[in-house]
Amino acid sequence: MPSNTLTQLASDEKTSLKHNDKTGPKPTASKHNAVGTKTNTPASASRNASSKGNTLEFEKKKQNFLTRALSTFIMIFGFFGIVIGGHLWTILLVLVLQILTFKEVISITYEPARYKRLPYNRSLNWYFLATSLYYLDGKFLIFYFKHVILLDTFLTPLATHHKFISYCLYVLGIVLFVCFLQKGYYKFQFAQLCATHMTLILVVLQAHFIINNILTGMFWFFLPVSLVIVNDIFAYICGITFGKTRLIAISPKKTVEGFVGAWIFTVLFSLLITFILSPYKYIICPVDDDLSVNIIKGLDCELNPVFIPQEYRIPPMIAEALHYYSITIKPIYFHAIVLATFASLIAPFGGFFCSGLKRAFKVKDFADTIPGHGGITDRMDCQFIMGSFSYLYYETFISTHKVSVSSILQMAVVNLDPDQVTQLIDSLLNYLHKSGRLNLNNYNQIIKLVSESSPRKR
Repeated sequence: MPSNTLTQLASDEKTSLKHNDKTGPKPTASKHNAVGTKTNTPASASRNASSKGNTLEFEKKKQNFLTRALSTFIMIFGFFGIVIGGHLWTILLVLVLQILTFKEVISITYEPARYKRLPYNRSLNWYFLATSLYYLDGKFLIFYFKHVILLDTFLTPLATHHKFISYCLYVLGIVLFVCFLQKGYYKFQFAQLCATHMTLILVVLQAHFIINNILTGMFWFFLPVSLVIVNDIFAYICGITFGKTRLIAISPKKTVEGFVGAWIFTVLFSLLITFILSPYKYIICPVDDDLSVNIIKGLDCELNPVFIPQEYRIPPMIAEALHYYSITIKPIYFHAIVLATFASLIAPFGGFFCSGLKRAFKVKDFADTIPGHGGITDRMDCQFIMGSFSYLYYETFISTHKVSVSSILQMAVVNLDPDQVTQLIDSLLNYLHKSGRLNLNNYNQIIKLVSESSPRKR
């Protein structure tokens, strides 16, 4: 028994020595450590990690702010440069923006895995876009490039039969869609067709109205665009300064205080920008038939009555208090207030609509086209509805609906055959002769030339 016990103790001691050799001696707490140095406890490590995380978060926000600010300045200066460059460049800008917006909206709705088996569906989206652009902007191309289109043998039918060709192209698209239907994908394909048409209405149609605003006068393009931008800026500033009450569930960061504050500042801005822009004919005059105009060439026109100062009577009660009985002001200021109110109270719901769409498809932004801002759609969501309202408001309350020589020429060339055009010339010459603008000798000579060149005489 004793020998066995000793053997066991010796064995235990060897095992203990081996363990100490592997692990090393335990550190002893010195007096210095106990008194003068703080140990790295779990709580302090957590605080250090939190501080480091806050620093990284701050740097990230700072970098994002700088990127966003740089992109903003580039867009602002680019926008002013294009507007100064002329109406044609501004129209091209709108065309490019609507195509990019269409691409972004359609892209968030398609599923790559399914498109691998349905290669033609995405092509159909672009086909419908091209057809819509031809139908909506074909008239614009005919009118402003008629000196090329109407004198070209190949292009003339595209102009004279514009509506019928547009209809045939659209029907062909529907036929192709039906031919491309595949079993097991019916619901997906019809959902894509609906999404495409919704995007065409909300983006392409409203962009067409914006192009009409440009042709009506750069004022009717620049004012609505700037009102939306200013409203967005002041909604952010007023929101972070005074915001307490949430405005709408779909966009939790929007507040009632920011909404109302932005309205007030946008109305004030509308009066200021109208005061600055309204004296310049390049800004307020419509384009007649020359799209090559720019700020250097300038424009001239008979002013729309809204840009001419008019006298308004002040209500008697207010007049007695102020000792002013009338005020002379341009009517355009009142219209600017209406546009500013729409830009502040209604146009933001275009942005809320897009926010709901992004939440439905679980995406933060439509794309990353603009550094720091997201996609084109994220910046244009309010502009489309604002542009369409401005167009309809102008046509309803401001337009004088005057017929120009260019519009009459377009109607004559597009809708009349050569014999009818000759008859029209005869009638116009007869009118000029009877009104005393054309003497009898010149009248007879011109009538003779027209008769000899008439197709019926050949």
